[in-house]
Parts: sequence; structure tokens; C-alpha cells
Amino acid sequence: MATTPLHTVMVPGLLCSARLYEQLLPTAWSHGAVTVADNRRDSTVAAMAERLLAAAPERFVLVGLSMGGYVALEVMRRAPERVAGLALISTSARPDSPEQLSGRRDQEQAVLAGRFSDLVEAVFPVLVDPGNLARADLADFWRTMAHEVGPEAFVGQLALASGRPDSRPDLGSIGCPTAVVHGFGDRLITAENAVELAAGIPGAQLTLVEGAGHMLAQEQPEALAAAVAELFLEVTSKTPLMR
Repeated sequence: MATTPLHTVMVPGLLCSARLYEQLLPTAWSHGAVTVADNRRDSTVAAMAERLLAAAPERFVLVGLSMGGYVALEVMRRAPERVAGLALISTSARPDSPEQLSGRRDQEQAVLAGRFSDLVEAVFPVLVDPGNLARADLADFWRTMAHEVGPEAFVGQLALASGRPDSRPDLGSIGCPTAVVHGFGDRLITAENAVELAAGIPGAQLTLVEGAGHMLAQEQPEALAAAVAELFLEVTSKTPLMR
């Protein structure tokens, strides 16, 4: 008997392209096919979740980082029976605060005024753990992803993030194996958000990673891969074998 292959759907974050998951891809691929959702075409979590579900196989493991986590939580509201396992990385169940909403409006105005490149450069310092600020490889990686997404898609993503619902009341209904992974040094979405997620989801496994900020997938890729590998082990133990 062989293990049933597990299809994985990965949802990138705001201003993040498919390369966000390049170091996590081998971990997921070792269990089956992998799809990276297109996060450039929708301006609401509902629309992006519906697009994802329309393209996804009947059952899959779902991975979402930051904005991708907002979409993943919407998928769990709409089709929980289709998700075999869930990884929520550097994300939150909370809606935007008034301060966050104001910041997103300012970012939109900067983009519309032609200052997209300046905004991309200005955002980087808050994305990484303070100990990683001097890492030129991280800054280059961020810059590359942001320009792959581009200003037009970014405006839609800002609308998606600012309009997302409060997912906290729905956490208790998530019944699949769940991993919550977060950087201790995340200053964009603080680690208390991860603690809240894990406390609200029955049986969720929480991993807080030292030396990582919001760019956890690039700052500490081995730690993230290890946490996701544990999720796959749990999912596999609950998945019927092929005969």
C-alpha cells in the first residue's frame, strides 16, 4: 500500500509572487502536486477564495502566508470539507484596525501618484527581524517579488486586505490538522496574532520562530519547512492509503 498523494495549494501574501514559496516547495512536492494560487486578479477575499476553489482539486492541503492566510480562512468558511490540512503563516484572523486601514489608503495614494518603487523600498525594514536588516539578499528578494506583482495588482490586494472580515468567530469550526507558524520578530503582524489563531483552532500546532520577522519563509526557511513537514505527517496519518 502507498500513501495517497496530497495536492497542495499555496496562496502568496500581499506583493508576493509565486517565488515566495520556492524554499518550501520541495517539502510540499514530496507529498504530491503543488499549485500556487494567482493572487493578482481579485480585490476581495471572497472572490479570491472562489477562484482558488474553482481551480483546486476536490481535496487539498492549503498554505497561506499573510494575505494568503486571510484567503485561506475564507476558504475554510466556504469549503472546509475540501481542506485536508491547513498552514497559516505570518498571518492573523483579525480585521484591519483603523490605523491599518489608514495606512493602506496612504499606500494606495502613493501608488496612484507613481511612487510604487519608493513604497516598495520603504516597506522592507518592517518586513524582517531587526537582526536581518542588513541582509541584501532579503531586500533583493522582496524587491523582485513586489515588481513581479506590480502596482495595479497591489491596489486590488490593498482592497482585499482592508475589506476582509473578522475570522476569529470562525476559528473554532476548523476541524482539519492545522499548523500556525510565525516569526518572533514580526513587526507587521505581531506574534500575538499567531497565539490567538492557535488558541482558537482546535488542535492547532503553534511554532514561533526566532530570528524571523514577516519574511519568515526567506529568513528561516528550514524552520518553516520543518513545521509544515509535521503538518503533512499529521495529514498523512489521517488520509486513507492507496491499495
